[in-house]
Amino acid sequence: MHKIGRPVLVGTTSVEQSDALSEQLREAGIPHEVLNAKPENVEREAEIVTQSGRLGAVTIATNMAGRGTDIILGGNAEFMARLKLREILMPRVVRPAEGVFVSVKKPPPKRTWKVSESLFPCTLSKEKTKLAEEAVEVAVKMWGPRSLTELEAEERLSYSCEKGPVQDEVIAKLRSAFLEIVGEYKVYTEEEKKEVISSGGLHVIGTERHESRRIDNQLRGRSGRQGDPGSSRFFLSLEDNIFRIFGGDRIQGMMRAFRVEDLPIESKMLTKALDEAQRKVENYFFDIRKQLFEYDEVLNSQRDRIYTERRRALEADDLQALLIEYAELTMNDILQANIGSDALKESWDLEKLISKLQQYCYLLNDLTPDLLAANGSTYEELQQYLQLRGREAYLQKRDIVEKEAPGLMKEAEKFLILNNIDRLWKEHLQALKFVQQAVGLRGYAQRDPLIEYKLEGYNLFIEMMAQIRRNVIYAVYQFKPVMVKPQDQKKSDKVDKANTNGKGSNGATNPPPSAVSSQSSA
Repeated sequence: MHKIGRPVLVGTTSVEQSDALSEQLREAGIPHEVLNAKPENVEREAEIVTQSGRLGAVTIATNMAGRGTDIILGGNAEFMARLKLREILMPRVVRPAEGVFVSVKKPPPKRTWKVSESLFPCTLSKEKTKLAEEAVEVAVKMWGPRSLTELEAEERLSYSCEKGPVQDEVIAKLRSAFLEIVGEYKVYTEEEKKEVISSGGLHVIGTERHESRRIDNQLRGRSGRQGDPGSSRFFLSLEDNIFRIFGGDRIQGMMRAFRVEDLPIESKMLTKALDEAQRKVENYFFDIRKQLFEYDEVLNSQRDRIYTERRRALEADDLQALLIEYAELTMNDILQANIGSDALKESWDLEKLISKLQQYCYLLNDLTPDLLAANGSTYEELQQYLQLRGREAYLQKRDIVEKEAPGLMKEAEKFLILNNIDRLWKEHLQALKFVQQAVGLRGYAQRDPLIEYKLEGYNLFIEMMAQIRRNVIYAVYQFKPVMVKPQDQKKSDKVDKANTNGKGSNGATNPPPSAVSSQSSA
């Protein structure tokens, strides 16, 4: 095919394969281009794709490259013209890089934007070269010599090479030069296109079936585009990964039975076996993605809930209502943990309850067993009374701080909420990760790992939310602002960082007591 001038695109599945194939072609004396994930090749991607459809071109590409560009038979005259104009324009208008530090002894090579002459179908005539240089002179005069960043220059060049309306004089001048260059190049590319079409168009060679038929079809689809002729063919080995993992043993056994060695096999049975192997691979990866999606859905719902709570704290002008809610719920937690809604009144340990309440808030030091008994003859009444006292204690604390430092309490509340949400959410994500890794073993006990993950994840999330509000309300109850002299400000900043790392604030450096259960400490 190369001898008759037919362009060939060879698709590989990895960089290693493309390099190995390139070495073999080099030994055979066949000029070619390699397009893979290596940096030196990625930079030339557009240039390589542009000439992939030219007469006698051989291009080796991995499955990640060149998928979004049509390979134009005979060459892309418009892109070639853009490269030529870019070659003339960029050195004149792009300013040199400043402040670039390199770790090598040799300085980096000077940027030239020079393109190999073999890319272009002909040497640009003196007339068109002069026209392009005149347009560039106008651009330099209007924009300033070497005054643009490379990105800015690329944007203006792209605009010059488009077909939309233009009012800028410089862009219009550059576009006029660009169209003249396109016209000259098209004379040659159209002739070359006729030769390529007469030879059969672009031929695509696949060296291995991919894990997905979609990728194979993408490779095949590089030929025969826009009504052009083309063909494709895959050359496979029974040692390819897809055969080795999915179903190659059966075909190898058949070949040994018929004593077929080193002979190409073409049959409907082989094609069917290939399709079946690919279907198995696709189903395998589909199941993996589906399972990951189901696990991610658990985390996604929790993420929405925690972000809603965080946004609520961020956007609120006053967090008093939220803190009152935290105080009431914390009182409920303490009451439930130390008495319980099902316990008989005769078994209530009010001394223990009062001790826990006063550990949380020193403003509740007036509580006595007689006072609780008088205000709560039933569990519901006692709950309502403690909610009232928790709310009053918060409002009292807020008034105390506001008198000492107006506006400070609002800032402290917002900081404490956001700090605790961020810290405990990170810990929760780590805990969920451990659960997901370990929950698969429960399948051996005939339990669905996904259901187990949902249940355990839900319990962890509920505990985290409770821990956030307990941490915050405890820190608010214990909050004691300290007035700092200006000369001590630097030292105070260090102390504040130590005291407000999510465990309390300004004197509340100890975690809240384990008021709800043996697991609930913050």
